[in-house]
Amino acid sequence: MKKINIAIDGPSGVGKSTISDFLAEKYNMSHLDTGAMYRCVAYYISKNQIDYTDESKLQKALENITIRFEDKNVFLNNEDVSTSIRTNDVSMMAAKISSFAPVRKKMVSLQQEICKDKGYIVDGRDICTCVLPDAEVKIFMSASSQARAERRYKEYVDKGIKIDYKKILEDINKRDYQDSTRAISPLRKAEDAIEVDTSNMNIEQVFDCLSQIIDKVY
Repeated sequence: MKKINIAIDGPSGVGKSTISDFLAEKYNMSHLDTGAMYRCVAYYISKNQIDYTDESKLQKALENITIRFEDKNVFLNNEDVSTSIRTNDVSMMAAKISSFAPVRKKMVSLQQEICKDKGYIVDGRDICTCVLPDAEVKIFMSASSQARAERRYKEYVDKGIKIDYKKILEDINKRDYQDSTRAISPLRKAEDAIEVDTSNMNIEQVFDCLSQIIDKVY
């Protein structure tokens, strides 16, 4: 079977990482969660109280960061941060630092290097447009902000994390604005990407829909 790359873009909370995990298992591919990579940078900057607006300090921080994936766990400088990077605060910080050129440059370069031999399902916000513009399958997942807030709220509740639904919705709307208006690699649907609105779909329906798209190529 030929090796391909599958690129999946979409806004915060649309379920890209979850569905990518399932698809990677079905098609025996590797899943590269680029959002987790930006979250790692955000977590490192927050934890070490680094002034990311100072380019020299930001550049030095990036030089001190190593990110690796083992199964479904994410390691930042050999520390398992799989749970730590999934907080709302880290998500908002990731939105801020991802607009800085040094961060974007390092992450995109690393992602392209990882995927050069193909066989990856990669999800993020600029995968179809910037990281893997030549991917054999390009999908843009969308959903209303309310639907995404409800999913994220349930996710936090299931993990025992107390948070206000209105705060989640407010942060998602803010994140959407930041992602779509940033100067570098803004969130947008690639012209040749297939859009799938998941607002009224459950995870099984999304999985079936995306599988049908992939099966036409893979």
